[in-house]
Amino acid sequence: MQLRLLERQKNSVRIEILNPDDSVIYPLITALLKHDDVADARYFTGHPQLDKPVLTIITKKERPEVVLHEVAENLASDYGNAKQLLEEELK
Repeated sequence: MQLRLLERQKNSVRIEILNPDDSVIYPLITALLKHDDVADARYFTGHPQLDKPVLTIITKKERPEVVLHEVAENLASDYGNAKQLLEEELK
């Protein structure tokens, strides 16, 4: 999965996602929408053969890049902890 910045403004970003992985994208959007500083997070897939998916993040105060990084780090930590718990239980 690759990301390409399409547009950056003070409180919003539009990011094109090449070869998206839905198992990553949908938890990311859900976590973004739960974040206190996110006003809106949208994922537009468009036509599967003509369009590349675009993620739009609009924040209230913080820079959207900071919020995206924070949410991604939290998700990585959560999934890492889940993996560790599963490995311990399945020994």
